[in-house]
Amino acid sequence: MNILILGSGIIGTTSAYYLAKQGHEVTVIDRQSSAGMETSFANAGQISPGYAAPWAAPGIPLKAVKWMLSEHSPLVVNPKPDWEKIKFIGRMLLNCTQRRYSINKSRMLRLAEYSRQSLNVLRDELGLNFDDEKKGTLQVFRTQQQLDAAKKDIAILDEYHVPYELLDAEQCIQVEPGLSSVQHKIKGGLRLVLDQTGDCYKLTDQLVEQCRNLGVKFVFDTDIHSLNASNGKITSVVTSKGEYVADQYVMALGSYSTELLKQVGIKSPVYPVKGYSITLPVIDNDVAPVSTIMDETYKVAITRLGNRIRVAGTAELNGYDLSLSQKSRETIQHVVKDLFPEGVDLSEDNFWTGLRPMTPDGTPIIGKTVISNLFLNTGHGTLGWTMSFGSAKLLSDIISGVQPAIEYEDFSINRYGLKINLSQQENPLVALNE
Repeated sequence: MNILILGSGIIGTTSAYYLAKQGHEVTVIDRQSSAGMETSFANAGQISPGYAAPWAAPGIPLKAVKWMLSEHSPLVVNPKPDWEKIKFIGRMLLNCTQRRYSINKSRMLRLAEYSRQSLNVLRDELGLNFDDEKKGTLQVFRTQQQLDAAKKDIAILDEYHVPYELLDAEQCIQVEPGLSSVQHKIKGGLRLVLDQTGDCYKLTDQLVEQCRNLGVKFVFDTDIHSLNASNGKITSVVTSKGEYVADQYVMALGSYSTELLKQVGIKSPVYPVKGYSITLPVIDNDVAPVSTIMDETYKVAITRLGNRIRVAGTAELNGYDLSLSQKSRETIQHVVKDLFPEGVDLSEDNFWTGLRPMTPDGTPIIGKTVISNLFLNTGHGTLGWTMSFGSAKLLSDIISGVQPAIEYEDFSINRYGLKINLSQQENPLVALNE
């Protein structure tokens, strides 16, 4: 089949690779000049199946209020009225029950673990090198309350046989010696031993060449304007370089998928949640992180990538705004200064922002739509890097008619409750319930 993929981030590029491996003729279109230049470019660097969990969780509404009143808040909400933002927040709140949290976390773990296994196979097959390490993630707890709350997540980790270590402060220092000078600030930690690290952009760039070796065509510097549809099928994609026609279409534009899907009657629940990162040079290995440290208090990740540190955090609900917030920069800087004050050079921080495509329940949207030749691979939120290989392999199997290796129906957009928009007589497509 001839397949057109919209988007060349880590999700679109991995989708292209697996589809090409299954013998399809694949073309990828993107507005940037090369692959992985948007949300994939400077993410946290974590490949963290063990840390896969929805933001919507019991107690989060109260925590969110406290966060927003703190000096270094991990959550920023623009107070300007925005109907899409209000709907997203409302849907998230509905998922903040223990029952919904357990369901959502369990399926996220299923996909993330499958993705970890898929990446391991691909790394060995292709000899990829992207500043990658397999040294785990250490979730650091500054309070006893945080340590006690981790027991709920541990129950789900046990259920899915995800290995972990619950550590006291001294054991945290054994894992991450660079924290020794701040041991008094740490109550304990949860170490997810199978988690990995790596530079998402570097891997995306290398995978593009592997895709080209399989015959994939990349069309860059091309704006995607609209989707044409008729009789329940996509007939073409209109771009700044003309129309493109294919047998099957894959929407992998992250946060930007939502507006295009509206054109054909699909109301996606994906909302852009802005995140920030800084990238710093390591100046002293002895007091720098070994792998990834997730600071539970500030929701900031500090990840070692070769001779660099990637520090990422903040969830900002502000639509598609891409301006750089100095306050968020200061929050991220505060965490790395607080935990690794002598390990990195903060004078050389490279400040970046990107839009994470979030769903209200935390789970990505993968698979078919009621438009017979349109498939989705979007909504991965902060876990696009973690879930990319499993998501792409799963989607490739669905499109190719191959039985996927994992249960997959609950990743479909159908879980949000669908209705047919009968007002479009020529083109009765799908819409999400308000």
